[in-house]
Amino acid sequence: MLQAVLFDLDNTLLGNHMDTFMPHYFALLGDYARPIMEKERFLQELMVCTKATMESTDTAVSNRDIFWQTFQARNQIDPNELEQFFDKFYQTDFWQLQSVVQYRPEAATLVKACQEMGLQVVIATNPLFPRRAVEARLAWAGLPVDTYTFDLVTTYDNMHSTKPHLSYYQEILQAINCPPEEALMVGDDWDWDMLPAAALKMHRYWLPPDETTSPPDSAAVTAYGSLTHFADLVQSGWLAQLAEPTQQSMD
Repeated sequence: MLQAVLFDLDNTLLGNHMDTFMPHYFALLGDYARPIMEKERFLQELMVCTKATMESTDTAVSNRDIFWQTFQARNQIDPNELEQFFDKFYQTDFWQLQSVVQYRPEAATLVKACQEMGLQVVIATNPLFPRRAVEARLAWAGLPVDTYTFDLVTTYDNMHSTKPHLSYYQEILQAINCPPEEALMVGDDWDWDMLPAAALKMHRYWLPPDETTSPPDSAAVTAYGSLTHFADLVQSGWLAQLAEPTQQSMD
């Protein structure tokens, strides 16, 4: 019996192509950071510290602490002061990026439908951003946290590994007390969403980049298609059938 649905955020509940979003994000953040550090150097440090966070396998240390410990070791700047400084960025300048993402009306409908079924709903976005940045993107998706209560929203503050490490998914399942075979992962990234979920024997719904793309490995997904197709499956009662995994195409 299905207990939980884990939703990726970018290019799943929110249209957000990283090739467009990240250059705009880096430009805004780099300009904002100028009082602290020259822009190009800051962006280089940001990439190094993010890479260290993603490569960390120490599940006793949060992603936040890995990031800022690495930054402090390289730059001898107090991370407590920097966090307060950048928190204002996510309250203000970061919201300019709403113009480069795409609202998907199916997202709120899906989340509401899952919650009305009594399922736990997790926002399983790669936890490299602080909570305020994730909450902003949820608001852009039509899922503000003051309206929708999620069982877990993964951020760099509350997680101890990142995608595609299995430990990321294992930590989520432990936090919501759900066996992997009773959870469904919904996401667009084959390597970061589908393959780890398949390795843990979770159910998987994959959103391919376009309607002509088939799964690289049909055994690695339970079903696939657009977010609209997934909404149709949910309305048809498909989630109740997931005790016996089957593959369904976009048809």
